[in-house]
Amino acid sequence: MAADSQDPGAPDDPYLAFWRERHLCTLTTPRPDGSPHVVPVGVTYDPENRLARVITLKTSTKVGNILATGPAGARVAVCQVDGGRWATLEGRARVVTEPDRVADAERRYAQRYGRTPTPNPARVVIEIELTRAMGRG
Repeated sequence: MAADSQDPGAPDDPYLAFWRERHLCTLTTPRPDGSPHVVPVGVTYDPENRLARVITLKTSTKVGNILATGPAGARVAVCQVDGGRWATLEGRARVVTEPDRVADAERRYAQRYGRTPTPNPARVVIEIELTRAMGRG
């Protein structure tokens, strides 16, 4: 994995391989007062579409933080760490409720994390339009 910045739409092979491994991640969203809200999440990375996805409940604080920023969405970051290896993806997050996009995100989650999420009608997807990728292997 190359050090520091990469194109999130064209990652090098080690960076992409690291994102395909099973790792718990963090998502950082801005609270209404501007302070960071950091929570553990599962993340899938789709460089072809320059997207990262997080499945969650529509009543979660992270969803509320994103919605509070308005229709343009929130600037967020997702990160994973394994010893000295780390990778961060940054971009603008929006909350998506369309059933086909939620199902796609659930399928991607099952591929990365090895388990199918329990069906939940309150599930939404946080889609992050990626602008930056960083990491060190």
